[in-house]
Amino acid sequence: MTLPGKLSDWKDRIMNLEKLRNEHPIHWQLANAIRFLSAQAVHGAASGHQGMPIGMADVATVLFRRFLKFDPGAPHWPDRDRFILSAGHGSMLLYALLYLTGHRDMPIDQIRAFRQLGSRTAGHPEYGHASGIETTTGPLGQGLANGVGFAMAEAALRARFGRSIVDHFTFVIAGDGCLMEGVSHEAMGLAGHQELDKLIVLWDDNGITIDGPVSISDRTDQIFRWEAAGWSVSACDGHDPDEIGQAIAAAMEESRPSMIACRTRAAWGVEGVEGTAAAHGYAIKDGELDQMKKAYGWESPDFKVPDDTLRLWQEFGARGAKIREEWERNLKRAKPAIRREFDRVTAGQTPGKLAAAIRRVKRSVADDQPMSATRKSSQVALEAITPIVKEAFGGSADLTGSNNTRTSGMEPFCPSNRLGRHVHYGVREHAMAGAMNGMALHGGVRPYGGTFLCFADYARPAMRLSALMGLPVTYVMTHDSIGLGEDGPTHQPVEHLAMLRATPNLNVIRPADSAETAEAWEIAISATRTPTVLSLSRQSARTLRTQYARKNRTRLGAYILARSSGRCRVILMATGTEVEVAMDARGILQDKGIGTRVVSMPCWEIFRSQDEKYRRQVLPAGPVRVAVEAGGRLGWDEWLSGERGNHRRSAFIGMDSFGASAPSKALYEHFGITAGKVADAALALL
Repeated sequence: MTLPGKLSDWKDRIMNLEKLRNEHPIHWQLANAIRFLSAQAVHGAASGHQGMPIGMADVATVLFRRFLKFDPGAPHWPDRDRFILSAGHGSMLLYALLYLTGHRDMPIDQIRAFRQLGSRTAGHPEYGHASGIETTTGPLGQGLANGVGFAMAEAALRARFGRSIVDHFTFVIAGDGCLMEGVSHEAMGLAGHQELDKLIVLWDDNGITIDGPVSISDRTDQIFRWEAAGWSVSACDGHDPDEIGQAIAAAMEESRPSMIACRTRAAWGVEGVEGTAAAHGYAIKDGELDQMKKAYGWESPDFKVPDDTLRLWQEFGARGAKIREEWERNLKRAKPAIRREFDRVTAGQTPGKLAAAIRRVKRSVADDQPMSATRKSSQVALEAITPIVKEAFGGSADLTGSNNTRTSGMEPFCPSNRLGRHVHYGVREHAMAGAMNGMALHGGVRPYGGTFLCFADYARPAMRLSALMGLPVTYVMTHDSIGLGEDGPTHQPVEHLAMLRATPNLNVIRPADSAETAEAWEIAISATRTPTVLSLSRQSARTLRTQYARKNRTRLGAYILARSSGRCRVILMATGTEVEVAMDARGILQDKGIGTRVVSMPCWEIFRSQDEKYRRQVLPAGPVRVAVEAGGRLGWDEWLSGERGNHRRSAFIGMDSFGASAPSKALYEHFGITAGKVADAALALL
């Protein structure tokens, strides 16, 4: 196999239609089923991407026909190979494969309903819509980063449970756009360093983007780039079944991750469209579709695959049942304790001892009443959690000592120690988040990773997909306000809490002290369909919950931390380290004879989900309201003016600008986030 040359000589080197038809007649029919289902579905929707599924049909056919280990009759079988379409715009490639191989939830009616409201065949693959869709892709490069996480989870579980129970590959189809996105650089560097030998990337090397040839915007030598990152790299004619098969077979024998550059032509065989920028989208319409049928000799009606071709595809799907059944026999032969543990972690169930461990931490907090940064309180909680939740898989983006994500019993996960459970991600926030999504999707591990809250900006695209897919990923975001001090406004998050809270299906928990931090971890590590952001402080906070309480009060989202003495005239609301400020302001107001309640609001999303009766008990009509948080105001009016509040009788103490470089205490004084300012705001409203 030779490496790709210049775009100008591709036609001389790429297989032509007649040669493929004559030399590989069975493959020809199988691949054409993908091509025409894809072209017809996009034409029916008058929307979508035809070129990529047509161009990569040969690669996908060889992969599913000869190599991929899967069973449509048991699509969630834990030891199946994973197939990820990182180039999610080519979604019809995946949907066609699922239909052809016999996935029951992908009938032909779903292919006809491509991109229609309520269909399983969304414009880009969406996890949960149908079995066989391993992850949501479309934002380019995300599937590649997910694939790294899938492979890391496989390696960790293989080391823990043995090859007879865990031994499978992750295959990723990526396009030029995936490789241009910055996350690809982070992901490939991480995978190469980790020597993830069960990860194989198939690059759709078609040399075209929406704007035109790749050459108008990029000159990167991808072969050398991937080799430099520690990958095994090869190339093949993406329309030659023999070359494709040889490349995949060789990659599966490698001791490091592999990238195969598959030279293809987008919309291959469609005159006037093939290899052009138009091929990326919807360019094959009535006339072009007629010409394509003639070029390929396709005579079947629209959305009708010839019976013999469909039967062959379904046989490829059905043969996986025997492999799965043998795997099930292997699992049954394992020791009962191993089998129970494997079933528990792959089902996403937390150990029964977790709640008791959290209660012990809370009792210790009540007894010792530490003055502790919540990032340190987080590590204390993890010290209790990680020995029990053995699937907890942590890490940090080069900030381990600051994020406090590593506990005393955790060794690094690396090529020489796959039993390690802490990952040194390097300065790769985006790849870390994308890989954690892959781990959560794979199952069997509970990923969490740390960075500074301000650097959620770097991880944001993958965090959004965590929420969209409903993945129980935990983001440990420390240094969560101007309280981080001297590092200054570049590192001080002001708008980040509002940005994260605006994300649907994302729990943002900002605990006030060590007790709330332990409770927050219990929520995060037990989650099943919701990711969690733990917003943690650099600066110390005193213990506010001085009496032990068995109940997880953070699970209420918000609660009355301190009741008023006498009639309640003021409600002070706060999160995180500013709850302490609110408590001190309460003391000032109570000394003046003004009944003041303090409401700790560690998680708005959870509080919002409580019934109105409880919310009314916490935030009744009548008293004036003051909220305090060392961030922007955006979002707070839901609680100040809504929920029986009144905008004329409410105020916010926080940030309306970026921060500054100075010690934490000086910054709080400078920006007016003090107990005195909070008390003054309440008095002015009265």
